[in-house]
Amino acid sequence: MLFRSVALAEAGHPVAAYRLIKDEAAQVEAALDELAGLAGVQLILFNGGTGIAPRDTTYDVISRKLEKTLPGFGEIFRMLSYPEIGAAAMLSRATAGVYRGTFVVSTPGSPHAVQLAFEKLILPEIHHLAWEIKRQS
Repeated sequence: MLFRSVALAEAGHPVAAYRLIKDEAAQVEAALDELAGLAGVQLILFNGGTGIAPRDTTYDVISRKLEKTLPGFGEIFRMLSYPEIGAAAMLSRATAGVYRGTFVVSTPGSPHAVQLAFEKLILPEIHHLAWEIKRQS
């Protein structure tokens, strides 16, 4: 988390809040609603709960709440994952979209998956994402 906080701050996007929650639908929904309601928050990152096991509920909650989806995020994430983990990449339900004027990203919880999404997808587009969110308001 520290590395990503520093990288975000260096890019001009300080971390406004951090929550460690269980992969329980009620906790995921409460965290999403709380963080999307914070003034100035433009991006919310969720890590974990994107698999297909019965306990993986983060994706289900987030996908149900998104007002606009970005299917390309999950598609590109799986494409980037495939050379490293092979066909297991199809098990990821990484997703992104917009909820209440905030960009929401949900990635698998493995450290490598988080790093891949952050370095290859989120950080390179963070200024553009923030601009688009502001532009919509």
